[in-house]
Amino acid sequence: MNWHRRLSVRNQAQSGRLAHELSQRDELYKDFIVAASKTYGDAMLTSEPQMQDLVALYSMISRMRVLSSERTVACAQKVVEETVDTYFAPNKTIGELCELVQSGAGIDPLKEFTEAAREELRAFISQ
Repeated sequence: MNWHRRLSVRNQAQSGRLAHELSQRDELYKDFIVAASKTYGDAMLTSEPQMQDLVALYSMISRMRVLSSERTVACAQKVVEETVDTYFAPNKTIGELCELVQSGAGIDPLKEFTEAAREELRAFISQ
């Protein structure tokens, strides 16, 4: 095999690994966003944490520690901390939730995480 062909095969293998890692991060972030949104919504309406949901979020954060930047992990951790704090705050009524949505205040604990994840994925793609 000539050196051009070996270089091409090596580049293809590296591209495949990078695509796989990008896909892993993307899927992990999507899963975290869905699970964290559900758990946060539950926390606004009840004072009884669902331990399996919180454990699942911490599991995803542990996987992020392997794959993700420190900023992304810190933002994910902040989402979980805010969710736990919300369980211990007074429950919201449907009317209060409607007001929060209309005002945009205190309803999007995932904003900073999604921005960090988006920046990380963009930086990863541009490597």
